[in-house]
Amino acid sequence: ADSGDAELELSVVRHQPEELEELLARTKFSKKELQSLYRGFKNECPSGLVDEETFKLIYSQFFPQGDATAYAHFLFDAFDADGNGAICFQDFAVGLSVLLRGTVQQKLTWAFNLYDVNKDGCITKEEMLEIVRSIYDMLGRSTSPPPRDSAPSEHVEIFFQKMDRNGDGVVTFEEFLETCQQ
Repeated sequence: ADSGDAELELSVVRHQPEELEELLARTKFSKKELQSLYRGFKNECPSGLVDEETFKLIYSQFFPQGDATAYAHFLFDAFDADGNGAICFQDFAVGLSVLLRGTVQQKLTWAFNLYDVNKDGCITKEEMLEIVRSIYDMLGRSTSPPPRDSAPSEHVEIFFQKMDRNGDGVVTFEEFLETCQQ
């Protein structure tokens, strides 16, 4: 009866996620894990959708010592797979499955897409600097020792020295993948 209730619950939400069977096929979660994730998702987001502002509020609770707003924006975009401005349970479950249980290739693809802010297939220094700055902002000044103001740009320079194999000023997915796998 319990699994039947959960399937019924999945089918009656206002923004109906994909069928449970399809999510089972697209993720590496068990039926019980999906049901548990769904209950938590619905508890936090009764409408079945998370907009960017709500996502930022939820995410910021994990980093009270810093400002997680900018990084939460990039994460939101990475989870919002269809780019419709909202994260539904399906987006959440598929993204979480990749992050927690995906292959190395899947995780690297997800990470590359996070850093490729404008989704043009390559990472520029400007895009990388936006993300790195947002990470430093999120961690706040409470880190010891406190980071220098130049730390984000130094981090980006080191990244590009390692990743930009042909020296053209951008990192392609192939360069990213190859360097990370080494």
